[in-house]
Amino acid sequence: MKNDAPRQLRADAARNSERILRAARETFAVSGPGAPLEEIAQRAGVGIATLYRRFPEREELIRAAIDQIMAEMISPATEQALGDENPRRGLVTLLEAAMSVAARERNTLAAAKDIRAITAEVADRFFESLTLLTRRGQQAGLIRADLLPDDLRTIVGMLIGALWTTDPDSDGWRRYVTLLLDALSPSAASPLPSAAPLRPKPDHWPVPADD
Repeated sequence: MKNDAPRQLRADAARNSERILRAARETFAVSGPGAPLEEIAQRAGVGIATLYRRFPEREELIRAAIDQIMAEMISPATEQALGDENPRRGLVTLLEAAMSVAARERNTLAAAKDIRAITAEVADRFFESLTLLTRRGQQAGLIRADLLPDDLRTIVGMLIGALWTTDPDSDGWRRYVTLLLDALSPSAASPLPSAAPLRPKPDHWPVPADD
């Protein structure tokens, strides 16, 4: 029986962490990125002491929530996209997954932006996959040849910006993903002006300013 106790404690701690992270995402969605930790604990059905025991700092909680989002929504989409024999279709899969996350989790992402909890490392993994899919598409003649890797960060920022002009309860962003992808097709390509140097790479996921 002694050997079972530590395992039970670890299982209970894992369940508490899972419950707290989901509650955090739900609370941010309802109450905004500045929601108090006490409200998160209440929604999770745990005491504030339990929350602090699992996540001593607010930043740790938000980082863990972002990791949960990435594991549940972005990582599977990335695997599916990179495994698709059609790189343009893979690009659609990954962009739509990113936009779906940005739409559903906008307040969690805003909370992460406030404390720089979305690191360059997290963003870089996403953009590396986009770049790989784009290069495959260019090699296959499915993506315009003059698209540069640096263009992808700006394009994603433009798409996320569209969320702030559409009904947050709709999937109106899909219209702009479709328009963008049409613009990336070689058949629709017009000569591009020279690329301007980008500002220094942000150290967090691109999230528009609050309303």
